[in-house]
Amino acid sequence: MDNVVDTILDRSIALGYGKPGLEIRRRLPGWPEDPPRREGAVMLVTGAASGIGLAAAQGFARLGATVYALARNDGRAGEAVERIAGAVPGADVRPASCDLSSLKAIHAFAEEFAAREPRLDVLVNNAGVMPDERTTSADGHELMFATHVLAPLALASLLAPVLERSAPSRVINVSSGGMYGQALPAGDWESELDSYSPKKFYARTKREEVVITELLAERVRVRGIVVHSMHPGWVDTEGVRRWMPVFRKLTVPIIRTPEQGADTVVWLGAAASEPLADAGRFWHDRRPRPTHYRLGATEESDADRRALWRYCQDALAEAGIDGW
Repeated sequence: MDNVVDTILDRSIALGYGKPGLEIRRRLPGWPEDPPRREGAVMLVTGAASGIGLAAAQGFARLGATVYALARNDGRAGEAVERIAGAVPGADVRPASCDLSSLKAIHAFAEEFAAREPRLDVLVNNAGVMPDERTTSADGHELMFATHVLAPLALASLLAPVLERSAPSRVINVSSGGMYGQALPAGDWESELDSYSPKKFYARTKREEVVITELLAERVRVRGIVVHSMHPGWVDTEGVRRWMPVFRKLTVPIIRTPEQGADTVVWLGAAASEPLADAGRFWHDRRPRPTHYRLGATEESDADRRALWRYCQDALAEAGIDGW
């Protein structure tokens, strides 16, 4: 019966993605146990200065892990550390900064991190952007594609040796439920042939991120690295307030707090067993979800999936990053 209720919530979208969905699911018999303490574990969370990233970093800190809070610059990273330490007294939290739209900057950061830190148990790729106008990264890529698709893949590739030393380790990519409305832009991976639409491009790159997650998971599982993606539902974040004010106004009664949105991120990163049993899944509220609901409307072919993978690998190679 709990599966039926859960599925009804999921398909309703508004109830399932909003606060009611999480509150009801928590009361169902099949709700997974909270994760155990993680003293000695090292977690790296991107986009940790606010919203879901900040809440996830605080959640890991409460479990006793060492947390690296990564933001786009030193100032934001310092603010994140202060907020996490204020919420979790005694937390071992450390600042990290990197412009995740720049593959050169990611390369430099990952080399420095790997030289300093002997282990990495969890990498959370949470950072996101939604510029009002079409914007190009320092490497010449569309900014959302660079941040949501290339950056998570680059970080996972460059930090793989550290993750492997900490096996079983985990990579968690934070996607969006909005990706259900978009298919892969086959042959136009950075949407150069399409008129710019912030929300559509955001959802489209989040679809691409989920596909890349699935393909990466196949390649790294043998190295003891488990990769998953998830969507947090509708969450009241700084980004939503800035880029989607009308949506936020309409959903105020049910929109989730950042802590509620980060619940599955923390659970995936710290839970003892279920997230390690499989890889490449797409999660919401501690359960794996389908990646397509409208069959045929958004499903991609194997050829298109392979083409996207090759495109991303070529982009990383051009920046001097060894891929898979």
